[in-house]
Amino acid sequence: MSDRDPQPVERQLPTEEARDLLALVREIAQREIAPRAAEEEDAGRFPREVFALLSESGLLGLPYSAEYGGGDQPYEVYLQVLEELAAARLTVGLGVSVHTLASYALATYGTKQQQVEHLPAMLGGGLLGAYCLSEPSSGSDAASLRTKAVRDGDHWVIDGTKAWITHGGIADFYTVMARTGEDGPRGITAFLVPGDAPGLSGAAPEKKMGMKGSPTAQVHFDGVRVPDGRRVGEEGQGFSIALSALDSGRLGIAACAVGLAQAALDEAVRYATERRQFGRPVADFQGLRFMLADMATQIEAGRALYLAAARLRDAGRPFAKQAAMAKLHCTDTAMKVTTDAVQILGGYGYTADFPAERYMREAKVLQIVEGTNQIQRMVIARHVAGPEGR
Repeated sequence: MSDRDPQPVERQLPTEEARDLLALVREIAQREIAPRAAEEEDAGRFPREVFALLSESGLLGLPYSAEYGGGDQPYEVYLQVLEELAAARLTVGLGVSVHTLASYALATYGTKQQQVEHLPAMLGGGLLGAYCLSEPSSGSDAASLRTKAVRDGDHWVIDGTKAWITHGGIADFYTVMARTGEDGPRGITAFLVPGDAPGLSGAAPEKKMGMKGSPTAQVHFDGVRVPDGRRVGEEGQGFSIALSALDSGRLGIAACAVGLAQAALDEAVRYATERRQFGRPVADFQGLRFMLADMATQIEAGRALYLAAARLRDAGRPFAKQAAMAKLHCTDTAMKVTTDAVQILGGYGYTADFPAERYMREAKVLQIVEGTNQIQRMVIARHVAGPEGR
């Protein structure tokens, strides 16, 4: 390795256990994930066996209690695991983030009995989760969702359609927000729905410009019966549960974005130090050197931002503003860095022979999922300047 090749990320980790954990994640990423990423993404293949391995390795429940099969890790550590996984393949990093998001409601708001009954399988039993909030006509305006759950004795009957669901149609469980009462946010309740429930079906996956290996699909609920014991939280509490989950989920997206950007920077550095023009590596030319410097700086800034928000969360302090800032900055950075990586590789960057074009296609969706970056700016502005229309 020359002194101009990509260097490993220097991480500040709180414990020796965390360092060992990151070493395990890097080993799995390098051995099991990265080598097949390009081929499987091109084929649109979801790596379910990788998620089984991650579950067996204790990596699907890291921020949750060890009492129920989790890893008892702070978000500061969990997010750096996501970053490493996303750098190897975004489908995997984002998939772990979504699974963690889907487990959040039960892990945080569930009763003791619900947690004992369901969490061990969700966190370490090989199951895969999905989070169902968005609908065909309610995305950013999530409080207007129309999927209904009607009480029938000691059960609820769910009817409606959810949209843009990561792992839609293949998940083993779905955390579903459904309307049980009045219009608006106060009439929404959360439910834990098994993936094999009669009446639940997934549509054909969306045909996307990137992340083709990660299935995104509508999920239909046609008279799905769910016992009241699978209602999570109180009736009408679902929207607040959903927003609380998204604060943490946005940190996961931020970490994935940094991982993707880091992979793009590493590819750009590798190419620029090997490609020679005018008798020397193109990395010697100031125009490219400045691009690489800007890319590296923005990645480090994003990493620092998501870790600062994670440490607030770990300390039990408010972090919603910082989570929105991290999601905004890190995903915008991923889009800029991956675009610049394509530019640095020139014509080769536009071909599928190199991963830069895939990174650029994948980065775009991160500016959209779990609250568009326009929504993040609205959230941040409310914290800074107060609510609109005062």
